[in-house]
Amino acid sequence: MLNIILFGPPGSGKGTQAKRISETQGLVHLSTGEILRSAIARQTPLGILAKKYIEKGELVPDEDVQQMLANAVDRYLKEGAKGFIFDGFPRNLSQAEFLDKMLEERGMQVDYLISLEVDHDELVRRLLARREQEGRSDDTLEVIENRLAVYNKLTLPVIEHYKAQGKFYPVNGMGTIEEVNRRICAIINQKRG
Repeated sequence: MLNIILFGPPGSGKGTQAKRISETQGLVHLSTGEILRSAIARQTPLGILAKKYIEKGELVPDEDVQQMLANAVDRYLKEGAKGFIFDGFPRNLSQAEFLDKMLEERGMQVDYLISLEVDHDELVRRLLARREQEGRSDDTLEVIENRLAVYNKLTLPVIEHYKAQGKFYPVNGMGTIEEVNRRICAIINQKRG
């Protein structure tokens, strides 16, 4: 069982890389962003609540995201999952502690956190381009700057949590999708031996 957190600020390429890694490593890609967007599109109670937070560039409350994630992990484990790549979770220290405990209760652990490192100007450029390509209404310049500020304030402490456990691996997230993917796979393959 291999469990990876793919980490980085909005626009760092987590979703793109998580999809590739899930395919090559046989892991279930759990994207909290995609799960939330699906709930919003279906107008579920969680989706309606989440939409209010996301439109302001704020994080959805921990308890809602955590329950959603635990349910997804259990569902995929019943289907025979060989491991997970977490994309967009954990986003704060409380969520990291929840993830560690939830996995431990299921006889698993986070094996490592791979953090995509991308400079601020490139993040803004990528997110504005994504707005054009995908029509993402949550990618306005004001919301982007707020999301990056929220990331720096609340999410970066997660790195320290996993660094203390010896599970933190920074990766240069600049360059082509293929270049970044090779860097990530090199870490995974080195770790797996």
